[in-house]
Amino acid sequence: MNRSEIVNALINHHTQFTRTLLAMPNDEVQRSLNGKWSPAQLLDHIEKSVSPVRMAFSLPNVVLKLRFGSSNRPSRTYEALVEKYHAKLSAGGRASGAFIPSSTVDVKGQSEKLLHLVNSLSSKIGSYSEEQLDLLLLPHPLLGKLTLREMLYFTIYHVQHHHAQLTSRNAA
Repeated sequence: MNRSEIVNALINHHTQFTRTLLAMPNDEVQRSLNGKWSPAQLLDHIEKSVSPVRMAFSLPNVVLKLRFGSSNRPSRTYEALVEKYHAKLSAGGRASGAFIPSSTVDVKGQSEKLLHLVNSLSSKIGSYSEEQLDLLLLPHPLLGKLTLREMLYFTIYHVQHHHAQLTSRNAA
């Protein structure tokens, strides 16, 4: 995916996620089933995951390079990144630390905050060249160092992953 395709995917998938969530009855949004996070907690988790990515894209390129380094390999494809993520989940990988959601979430306010973060992130992507997206690195707590492009791929897939959990929950 190039920059404009990434931006479109980020906005579209996060918008679809929040629309699905906001269409759910409030009692259902706050209820966890079978020890899984509630839909509201999924929203909080997604927002907590997007926030540091947006913050990183706000930093000058030189800061990212000094802090996290440069890649010595090409970026993985979207499909390869998703495959690596699934392998980590299958091996027992889970969210930890700052990415664990709160127990209570203001769904409307958090949805607006998430979409604002995604729009802000999307506007910052244009200040990076295609080459910089494949060169600069960011740390991921489960996947290790990722290129900026890979981190954006993860951000796109991550919301799709949790959106699928919402829709399968609604179908059950």
